[in-house]
Amino acid sequence: MRITEEKRSARIRNRRVHMANERTFLAWIRTSIGIMAFGFVVEKFAIFIRQVEGFLGRTGYDNIPVKPPQAAHGYSTIFGILLVGLGALMGMLAFIRYKKVERQIDQDTYEPSLLLDILLTISICAIGIFLIIYLVHSIL
Repeated sequence: MRITEEKRSARIRNRRVHMANERTFLAWIRTSIGIMAFGFVVEKFAIFIRQVEGFLGRTGYDNIPVKPPQAAHGYSTIFGILLVGLGALMGMLAFIRYKKVERQIDQDTYEPSLLLDILLTISICAIGIFLIIYLVHSIL
């Protein structure tokens, strides 16, 4: 019974810290949802481009055959799926981090962890590099 009271007392003492941890968790969740939504848009845009190419290939202005623009097939679909997977993975890692920090706050042994921060930074850099290459490739 005393352990439960001590744990409850520690949670009440650290209420602000726990609320800050929860806000951080929710920020990571919003970020992961944003990455998943971006992946969904990228994948759906690839479907739209394929439909436009098909439409332009069948009909042309004044029945003149039109050669549809050549898009890089498959890259955006794969990229979109990877982004959705990355967002889901980040959401799961955010929950694990949230619970770990919650436990550390209660035990007064908090130590920052860089795993999620490094994963997000590398992911955003990789996404940026891929998009630059993709856009340059589509222009040339």
